Amino acid sequence: MVQRVKAIVSYDGTLFSGWQKQPNKRTVQTELEKALRSIHKGEDVRVTASGRTDASVHAIAQTVHFDTPLAIPEDKWPKAINSKLPDDVQVKRAVYAHADFHARFDAVEKEYHYRVLTSRTKDIFRRNYVFFYPYPIDVKKMKEAAAYLKGTHNFSSFCASGTDVVDMVRTIYRAEIMEKNDELHFIFRGNGFLYNMVRIMVGTLLEVGKGRREAEDMSAIIAAKKRSAAGKTAPGHGLYLWEVCYEEDKKQRHQV
Repeated sequence: MVQRVKAIVSYDGTLFSGWQKQPNKRTVQTELEKALRSIHKGEDVRVTASGRTDASVHAIAQTVHFDTPLAIPEDKWPKAINSKLPDDVQVKRAVYAHADFHARFDAVEKEYHYRVLTSRTKDIFRRNYVFFYPYPIDVKKMKEAAAYLKGTHNFSSFCASGTDVVDMVRTIYRAEIMEKNDELHFIFRGNGFLYNMVRIMVGTLLEVGKGRREAEDMSAIIAAKKRSAAGKTAPGHGLYLWEVCYEEDKKQRHQV
């Protein structure tokens, strides 16, 4: 009997060319499918994620699913897969899901974090995990600007070109900037995100912080519905896919 496995995966994106399988490139999907092929004695197993992440982007909790005919207890799956994976990918949890569960289409909320290092000098030990931004910035203005992103909007101005998505409307539930020692942590939670949306929002907010834009400019940027209205795209290595939420997760949260 074939069963569907839902798994939570973490990865350090530094040495990956993103999530999606690509010819002659190292990707997270390729490594996971290679591990599963080994466990399934050479049979190909397709892994589907909640969404793609770009080169150098990290994941604390990416959700994936795959189908298997193997009768492995669900709590044994992480150890089985991890034994075949490189050190920069790890399956944290796995459960058997209902047969029509879909990691991408069933997701109802996602949360991303973005880390910016604001010290005057680089930290070589964090160089792959934070965006080094050694300029004086007004965090208060940035927080005011971030508030404009909350709610339901057409986010075309914050979407990179090259996407085949038609509906650009998304709802942002949380847009927050937290100060943690010499870092700023940008936190965005919403019902979905467009291509490079978080990185463009961060880049635009940093321009506000640097005085190149005013906080209230965010309304006009959103209304413009064109990429040229927003700021630069922040680099991928500061971005983390933090959590993917499904209806069953929301129900459990309300029961606690």
